[in-house]
Amino acid sequence: MKRYCTSRLVRRLKDSRGANIVEMALVLPLLFLLTFSIVDFASMFYAYLALENGVSQAARFGVTGNVSPGLSREDSIRKAMRDATPTLTIEDGDFTFTHMAPGGASWLAGSGNPGDVSRVQVTHHWGVLTPVLREFFASNMVTIKVESAMLNEPRFD
Repeated sequence: MKRYCTSRLVRRLKDSRGANIVEMALVLPLLFLLTFSIVDFASMFYAYLALENGVSQAARFGVTGNVSPGLSREDSIRKAMRDATPTLTIEDGDFTFTHMAPGGASWLAGSGNPGDVSRVQVTHHWGVLTPVLREFFASNMVTIKVESAMLNEPRFD
């Protein structure tokens, strides 16, 4: 009887049926994590590039001294940024406007006047999509900060 149980156990151990399912059950969660992590980081990279382009366009608009009808200078720059990044929702509080007067050594609040160096900063919070990756970031968000500085030109009429 003992020999029968031993040979039956040996046969069971040599049997490879179901091994593929077990291997898949072990590897599939890691594969999903890797795939969704790639998608998450790609979306963060997209948001960063969109913000970089948008802040560049906003600074270029601000340099011209133009304003949109019915809007202040800073609201016009915000509108230019939002027009350049239509897929992102950027709140008014994400924008910071500073300027430096000619010969100045520090940044002052506001969008500046002709002849000043104007800087637009945007601090945007991007939510992490993958639940497992969220745990590695404070408050499940990634903070993306972009800025652009240019010399304000006098308005040409």
